[in-house]
Amino acid sequence: MPATVLTARALLLDMDGTLVNSNAVVERVWRRWAERHGLDGDEVLNVVHGRQGHASMAVLLPERTREQNLADNARMLAEETADLEGVVEVPGAAAFLASLRGFPHALVTSADVALSTARMAAAGLALPEVRVTAESVGASKPDPEGFLKGAAELGVDPADCVVLEDSEAGVAAGRAAGMRVVGVGARAGLYGPDAVVPDLTHVRVEPADDGTIRLHLG
Repeated sequence: MPATVLTARALLLDMDGTLVNSNAVVERVWRRWAERHGLDGDEVLNVVHGRQGHASMAVLLPERTREQNLADNARMLAEETADLEGVVEVPGAAAFLASLRGFPHALVTSADVALSTARMAAAGLALPEVRVTAESVGASKPDPEGFLKGAAELGVDPADCVVLEDSEAGVAAGRAAGMRVVGVGARAGLYGPDAVVPDLTHVRVEPADDGTIRLHLG
């Protein structure tokens, strides 16, 4: 893969699929949910990545009320937070996060505080100081609200941010926020990011002379 260099003033990081591999838990929990509702598990899993649970439920069960989906989502979040078996870091995530010390960056995740804290700990990853979680926003990815809020909290213009994402909803959210997007993992390349890396062992950061971050991909 040819090397690509992007410059930014801040980095906004998704969690699941980007920093943390939680596929085993997501598959277990959502396949059980699909079975309870008479839905095809594969079709459900095609929808849920990157979104908050209640937003996925609204797509999958459009006849249900928002209140029903929020209540069901609360149960799902508790189930996911209690199930950490198989949660591991995406290759290179710990070293990448350590390399960001001193650079403006934030975690922007569809998980809530409890789930994001539990999964990052299970994967052995340090939580960024600035975090935008499900409680922080009114709309789930692919809405850009979370990324725009992350940029605002860091005091950086959206156009000067680079997003790292793995899901279709997440890439769309970054694009809608007016940010450049680096896709992490082969699947991310299907969704039109500006660049793609297999995992975080292929990402390196260094300071530029003008105070920006130089992001080396490849």
